[in-house]
Amino acid sequence: MTAAGPAIEARRLVKRYGRIAAVDEVDLTVAPGDVYGYLGPNGAGKTTTLRMMLGLIKPDAGAVKLFGRDPLVEGVRALDGVAGFVEAPRFYPYLTGRKNLELVAALDGGDASERIDAVLDTVELADRDRDKVGGYSHGMRQRLGLAAALLRDPRLLILDEPTTGLDPAGMRDMRLLIRRLADDGITVLLSSHLMAEVEELCDRVVIISRGRVRYEGALGDLIATTAGRYELRTTDDARAAQIAGAQPGIGDVARDARGLTFAADERAAAALSIALGEAGVGIAALVPRSATLEELFFRMTEDDGDAPAPAGLPAPAEVRA
Repeated sequence: MTAAGPAIEARRLVKRYGRIAAVDEVDLTVAPGDVYGYLGPNGAGKTTTLRMMLGLIKPDAGAVKLFGRDPLVEGVRALDGVAGFVEAPRFYPYLTGRKNLELVAALDGGDASERIDAVLDTVELADRDRDKVGGYSHGMRQRLGLAAALLRDPRLLILDEPTTGLDPAGMRDMRLLIRRLADDGITVLLSSHLMAEVEELCDRVVIISRGRVRYEGALGDLIATTAGRYELRTTDDARAAQIAGAQPGIGDVARDARGLTFAADERAAAALSIALGEAGVGIAALVPRSATLEELFFRMTEDDGDAPAPAGLPAPAEVRA
C-alpha cells in the first residue's frame, strides 16, 4: 500500500467518560519517518488516545487517520502497515515463544509466518524461542511483543511504555532496538513517562495534561525556548547575586545550593563576568544552560490546565507545529 499523508493525523479528538474529558480536542501529526514521543502524566489520556488511534474505542468527536485511513470507517484495512501494543503485550504462558508467534502469524495471514525467524533474530530471542513464555523475564516478554508487532512488517509502530518494569540493562537494550528499527525507516510513536528515554530517541513530541495538548512539535524547538539562561558558581555567591541583580540586562536571578542562575544575552553575561572580576569575586563556572525535557514537562503539566503556559514557553496555541 502506498502511504497517503501523515502516518498519524488526529484532529480535535475527544473522549469523555461522564463529565470527565479524558481526551479534550487533541491535535497531533506524526509524519512518516518520525520518532514521536507522546508524553503526559498518569491519567492524562495517553492510553485512551492510543486506543482511539487503533480503532479499539470510538471517539466522541474528531477523527484519527493512519496513512490517510480512518479505522472506524475502513476497519482493519486502515491498520495495514500498523503494529504495536497498548499496555503490556500478552501471550499464552504455557506455549513457547515461537508457538505464540506462529499463532499471531496465523491470525495476520499473508507471509507473516515466513518472518518468524527474522523477527526473533531482530529482538535477540532466537536462542530462547523454544522456551515457554511463562519462564521469560519481563524484558523478554516485552521483546516478544515487539517481535509479534514486527511480523506485520509495519511502517508504523505504536508502543505504549515499552520499557516499563525493565531493569537498566533491559531498558538500554529496548532503546537500542527501537533506535535500530527507526533507523531502518519505521515510523515510531512512543508513549512514555521516562523523559530521558524520549530525549534520547525522539525528534518530535506532544505533551498532554488533563487531556489537552500543551505542546506539539520538534523536541529541539521546545528545548530552544529556554535558551538564554546561565549557571554561575563563584567564590562568593551572595555577593555575586547582589551584583547580578544590579547589572543591566540580567534578569530572573535565582540562588540555590549549587550557585546562581539568571537570564541574559551573551553581551550581558560577558559584562557581568567583568563586573564580578572588578568586585573581586572569582568565577568558578559560567555556562549557558537550557532546561531539560523533564523540567519543561513538569512546568507544563503541574500548573492548572487552563492557565497560560509557564514563563519562557510559548502559549499552547502557538506551539502546535
